[in-house]
Amino acid sequence: QVQLVESGGGLVQAGGSLRLSCATSGRTFSSYAMGWFHQAPGKEREFVAAINWSGASTFYADSVKGRFTISRSNTRNTINLQMNSLKPEDTAVYYCAARTKYGSTSYFPGDYDYWGQGTQVTVSS
Repeated sequence: QVQLVESGGGLVQAGGSLRLSCATSGRTFSSYAMGWFHQAPGKEREFVAAINWSGASTFYADSVKGRFTISRSNTRNTINLQMNSLKPEDTAVYYCAARTKYGSTSYFPGDYDYWGQGTQVTVSS
């Protein structure tokens, strides 16, 4: 069983920054790919960013490229999402997810086995 706990969400003005963190409990964290997704009210969960098991490969949605950076620490069992130049359309609940059977990245929510409870990000205009 893998537990994921997100933190770092909040309210920020457009153009501002937030840093999300996700702490995991899995003993083999360093073998998992990890991802961030978001879900706005009335919309489906959407891919934001993913990172492979080693951190050497990252993958971003076009809407966040150049503004968001995903990173991981395999010694601390955490991943982070640095979000800069935030826009009102980034407003959503952000979820971290673990892809425990594979170390490679994916943008399909169905490829991830475990999910956190989510953290709200609100960007005001």
